[in-house]
Amino acid sequence: MHSIIHLILIPISVFCVLAANANGQQSSDDMPKNLTKYVKVKLEADLSHLSANQKKMIPLLIEAASEMDKAFWKQAYGDPTELNRTVKSEALKKHIQINYGPWERLQENRPFISGQSPKPLGSNFYPSDMSKDEFETAVAASPDLKNLYTMVRRNPKTKELYSIPYSDYFQTEFKAAAAKLREAADLAEDDGFKAYLLARSEALLSNQYQPSDFAWMEMKTNDIDIVIGPIETYEDQLYGYKAACESYVLIKDLSWSERLTKYAAMLPELQKGLPVADKYKQETPGTNSDLNAYDVIFYAGDCNSGSKTIAINLPNDEEVQLEKGSRRLQLKNAMQAKFDQILVPIAELLIVPDQQKHITFNAFFSNTMFHEVAHGLGIKNTITGKGRVREALRETSSALEEGKADILGLYMVSKLLENGEITEGTLEDYYVTFMAGIFRSVRFGASSAHGKANMIRFNFFKERGAFTRNESGQYRVNMDKMKLAIAQLSDQILQLQGNGDYEAARNFAEKMGFVGEILKADLERVNQRGIPTDIVFDQGMKALNLK
Repeated sequence: MHSIIHLILIPISVFCVLAANANGQQSSDDMPKNLTKYVKVKLEADLSHLSANQKKMIPLLIEAASEMDKAFWKQAYGDPTELNRTVKSEALKKHIQINYGPWERLQENRPFISGQSPKPLGSNFYPSDMSKDEFETAVAASPDLKNLYTMVRRNPKTKELYSIPYSDYFQTEFKAAAAKLREAADLAEDDGFKAYLLARSEALLSNQYQPSDFAWMEMKTNDIDIVIGPIETYEDQLYGYKAACESYVLIKDLSWSERLTKYAAMLPELQKGLPVADKYKQETPGTNSDLNAYDVIFYAGDCNSGSKTIAINLPNDEEVQLEKGSRRLQLKNAMQAKFDQILVPIAELLIVPDQQKHITFNAFFSNTMFHEVAHGLGIKNTITGKGRVREALRETSSALEEGKADILGLYMVSKLLENGEITEGTLEDYYVTFMAGIFRSVRFGASSAHGKANMIRFNFFKERGAFTRNESGQYRVNMDKMKLAIAQLSDQILQLQGNGDYEAARNFAEKMGFVGEILKADLERVNQRGIPTDIVFDQGMKALNLK
């Protein structure tokens, strides 16, 4: 008998949760005014191909992942005990859990609890009273303050800044997670997965993650996977230096993964063809990259906050990427839920009728996949002697990197269709679905790296006539102008990254990363139609029907 975790769509109205009102706050006693709508799902995965030991591993991996949830709360907000005690409204409590704090992540991080201060740009990674000048002065004497895996705190006596390794700061959570990973490793039948679990367990205790990143890239035949630890830096909007804790527990979709394997070997050739001067594409991406489809069965921490991730490109370590490539994980069940429940209804409202036939799940899946592939293209180190792009561009780095991945993903689709490597669909499918996807994702707000990237792209396309809007408020993609705009934006972003020019990158992001009044009105039409903004999960052992 097949073991299936069923995806269930709950009536949207049941899961409307309180968001910020026009004044940016909402007391726990007020009636809801503006609602962020979520559709709740149970995550679906076919477990029939797993062995008895593999099924026994799942609860252990979920327990390990849950520890990352606790750690991320400390990074994003701090101790939520008092916050949860003072809030009486069940709707507000649920919204706090979705946002990991009292700030509406899908509405520019505005507070939705009365009396709350604005969300710190550095979340809880840094002291709330720390200035940028103070930090940058302190870094000269203590470079470890910039380390991805340290919390920055202030000595109460001397007032000086100092760093605490995550392995110490999150000792309780990380020790518990490491123990569960070791238990799971004892059950592992795949040697590569066993080695990774043990290496990741050690990383949580040692604060040294590169060996486990290499181990993760070296495993190839595992049917189960777990992404766990401090990984992405989006939560640190002050500098983008600090990695936030998160975890996914994943089941490989064998049939879809087989369709994707051929693209990994194409990265070096695609790199050579990028529409930018040769000096900006002199690095050679690793050829050991993997493209696989997964069904995700558990989210925790950073990836579960606000909008839910539907694809992963890891590891982030540039040295590992250059030597081993990276792994692109497409989260097919979460992606399908967003496509059916959100993207299609938006397209029916905002895309001209004769182009609506070009909205396809294959194009949505492929655009998302090639976004992740494109993270491995371009340049990781500046050509001007300013070090790594991520450090040179500081807080603008994440938005430009996401923008690069979006635009180069479209560029790759165009090239692969031209040379016959992609045989499903037409270029118009990919471009029109991409356009509809902007409307879906820009509803998450322009405060995040992905949100800024969306608006940079939308406004750049608008300036160059890549789309038009009719009197009915519907959009039409202009194919020739869109193709040209893709090449132009690719060139501009790759130059900004390669030059490592922080001021130029910041000016570009500020100029292009805004939501205009017409688009705001169109997005309000989407809200009034009752289309949900995102999905939330019914997950855990009870939801999985596993003992």
